[in-house]
Amino acid sequence: MNHQKSRLFSRDRRLSDLITAHPALLSLLTRLNISLGFGDRSIADVCEASDVDTDFFLLICNVYTFNNYVPSTATILGTDMSGLVPYLKKSHKYYVEKRLPHIEKHLDAIAQKLNGRIGRVFISFFEEYKSEVAHHFAHEEQDVFPHIDGLMSGKADTTYVIGEFIDTHSDIEGKLDDLLNIVFKYLPPQVDDDNVLDVVYDILRLSEDLKKHTFIEEKIMVPLVKHLEKAILK
Repeated sequence: MNHQKSRLFSRDRRLSDLITAHPALLSLLTRLNISLGFGDRSIADVCEASDVDTDFFLLICNVYTFNNYVPSTATILGTDMSGLVPYLKKSHKYYVEKRLPHIEKHLDAIAQKLNGRIGRVFISFFEEYKSEVAHHFAHEEQDVFPHIDGLMSGKADTTYVIGEFIDTHSDIEGKLDDLLNIVFKYLPPQVDDDNVLDVVYDILRLSEDLKKHTFIEEKIMVPLVKHLEKAILK
């Protein structure tokens, strides 16, 4: 199999052209240690200057851009995955420190205008969601990621296996759909301002991002770790 053909973006394409054509990819740059100011340089040149594996960068961009793109096991194993865990950790930080506070700010402003039970429902629901996300991420960072780091360094770790992750991986983006439904169904019509539009947009944006994040964990991370476990723990 030609791995390059399975990567739908070319390493020779200018990164500025890629971001212009697919603006949603802009949020990935900081998670991949790539700064703006890359001029007309190609994806490969920018990745090399940023110490990012080009094929890994293309893999992540393909996942975020093309909904029907599912990398084969050969593609995953043929890509340098040393940046996977750092990327996932930075994604967690991005969600917790950037996206969730942004949504919370708009929900607080909406709740202040409601001054009643519905306002408390919004805040309570979101607080529970943040706690669930924190628990979800903590499990991955305390149990799953160290297991992967150990396997990638050649260490046999039998205290955890990726099958446990598959069995317990929860759907944290689904709760955002529930929050949207609360906004759509129960928000009084008099609360019609920019905060409502902003929070709907932010929830939709975060939900889509989390779906891609989940896809990367289940369709890229899990097959990689299964292969490493089979090779090292046999």
